[in-house]
Formats: sequence, structure tokens, C-alpha cells
Amino acid sequence: MTADNLKKTMSLRKLKRGQSAIITGISADGEMGRRIRDMGLIPGVQVKCMGHAPLKDPMAMRLMGFTLTLRNSEADFITVAA
Repeated sequence: MTADNLKKTMSLRKLKRGQSAIITGISADGEMGRRIRDMGLIPGVQVKCMGHAPLKDPMAMRLMGFTLTLRNSEADFITVAA
């Protein structure tokens, strides 16, 4: 069994500051799903959590050379393997 098979799957929202993960799926449909994918959040992309706002919403992440903030309600539609 490889290390990749042992990775934990969770919602993007659950990442802790400094933790990296690979996007494995997007469950949002319609306009929200399109908007999430347009921001570069697609399966196979590595993301790193840069932190959460004081009340835990929104979260900031780094991917493909830029920083992106995302509401928790949107992050819940994104599954990652960490």
C-alpha cells in the first residue's frame, strides 16, 4: 500500500493552517460549481491553507502561485486528500 492510499479525505474547510492537500472532487453543481472551477479549484490541484479568519470564515489558501479566500459554505463542496 502506498502513502497516497493512506491519505485522509475531508472537506477543504477542515484544513489547518499550514496544511497542504490535493483537491479530489467538487460536489457543487450549476453556477456555484462553475464559479469554484473558474477560480482554479479543480481535481488534482494542490492547495495549502494559509489560515482562517478569527471567526473561522472565510479561509485563505494558496494554489497555483496565488492566494484565494473562500467562504466555508463554498469550501464544503470541495473534497481534498491530505
